[in-house]
Amino acid sequence: MQANHSYYSFNKSIERIDEVLDGSDASYEDKKSIPSRDSLTFNNGFSVECSAIFIDIRASKDLNKKHTRPVLAKIYKTYISELISVLKSHSKISELYIEGDAVWGICDTPYKADINELFSVGAKASSLIDILNIKYKKKKYSELTIGIGISYGSSLMIKSGYKGSGINEVVWLGKLVGEAAALCSHGNKTYSDFEMMVSNVFYDNLNGSNKELLSKNHIHDCYHGNVINTSMNEWVNKNE
Repeated sequence: MQANHSYYSFNKSIERIDEVLDGSDASYEDKKSIPSRDSLTFNNGFSVECSAIFIDIRASKDLNKKHTRPVLAKIYKTYISELISVLKSHSKISELYIEGDAVWGICDTPYKADINELFSVGAKASSLIDILNIKYKKKKYSELTIGIGISYGSSLMIKSGYKGSGINEVVWLGKLVGEAAALCSHGNKTYSDFEMMVSNVFYDNLNGSNKELLSKNHIHDCYHGNVINTSMNEWVNKNE
């Protein structure tokens, strides 16, 4: 976020600290679905059941060493912009974040249909990388290898930032995002680790057809698979 200079008053800082710390614990409600951002204040929060998807590049340091800055910019611009486009295709996408070369999102998934839709979005992300790699190869750029992690669970949704400044962001706390990030870090890490890794709870809520696309990864105690979007893969097969 962009920031501008402002005077710091430690007395005002103490007031803000006390206002938050003295707030009622009852202000943090349990929710089965993600509430509106507008319902968040600096003094409340929600414990929400939802899903997280995390996508990151493997060996990105090597990528940075191989290419000039203009080429790196082209790679990252196409990778990040189109990956965001894919994640936004989930009908209940709530939040999207970019952290370096990682892109992750929070989806409202109160029903199993929503969880299966997110699984399909993960497959689209995989096929997008295949499409990008064909484009990169023709330009003699490095091809990308990614990991995809998806989890379902409870996360604390809060509004964090500087009260009164207009500088704020929705922050997700708890193990949900960390679990998705950890699963992502295992994706494509070794020859025995497939690209997409999903948590056991997420797997349990998939339909039978989607479950068949995954197998148990006993080392990381999750399910994994190399899952693609069939329509996108037709273009890949015709153009590789």
